[in-house]
Amino acid sequence: MPNPLLLFILQPMSIPFFYKKDIAQTDTVVFLDEDTSKHVVQVLRMQNEELIRLTDGVGTIFTCEITDNHRKKCVVNVIEKTSIPLPVTNVCIAISPVKNNSRYEWFLEKATEIGVRQIIPLICERTEKQHFKWERMNAILISAMLQSQQAWLPVLQEPQKFATCVSNNTISQKLIAHCITEENKKTIAQLVLQPNEAIMMIIGPEGDFSSAEIELALANQFIPVSLGETRLRTETAGIVAATLLVNRT
Repeated sequence: MPNPLLLFILQPMSIPFFYKKDIAQTDTVVFLDEDTSKHVVQVLRMQNEELIRLTDGVGTIFTCEITDNHRKKCVVNVIEKTSIPLPVTNVCIAISPVKNNSRYEWFLEKATEIGVRQIIPLICERTEKQHFKWERMNAILISAMLQSQQAWLPVLQEPQKFATCVSNNTISQKLIAHCITEENKKTIAQLVLQPNEAIMMIIGPEGDFSSAEIELALANQFIPVSLGETRLRTETAGIVAATLLVNRT
């Protein structure tokens, strides 16, 4: 997995784009870390007076001019700041990790590209036991943010137990997608959702939620929804839900 600080967008006539979380709004001079400096100077062979863009991941893009193209401690001057508004849709996907880490990483990447604002690894009764590598997973979010030219990095929470997640949150619009057949399930398109309020969708592990977990979710005002006529893998269900919720009208 490449260092996320080295990830950038480089298309014809575009300006390379990097992530640096610790830029202050008042900074006029920024010192790049060694990894980023090497990439700018040695890989891209950029010279003084050329431009790069940096984002802090919380809505600001800094256009910067290289003033000292040192390969270990490159220095840039901030010449312009652009504030990117927070997206209108505020979608949180709480989704169980799966046995195959690469599939979960694929979900994280695509959910970021789609525009999900928060992701919670959800530890359920049937979740496969594994060590959740938060730093690696967050690096995937950074990579996807840069690849999709965004300035807002989704918040990746530490793993939460199911009971904690469904019982201790302040989100008013809460949905659960499970595989137990119920005649009263609605599709997301059929629900009346408030467009400017946060919404949470919980997605279970391979093998689905247990009956006790579903009952607990329903007792905490989660609404059961259908994501289609076919049974979906965990990560596929997460992407379907993310797409429908982020792009709802």
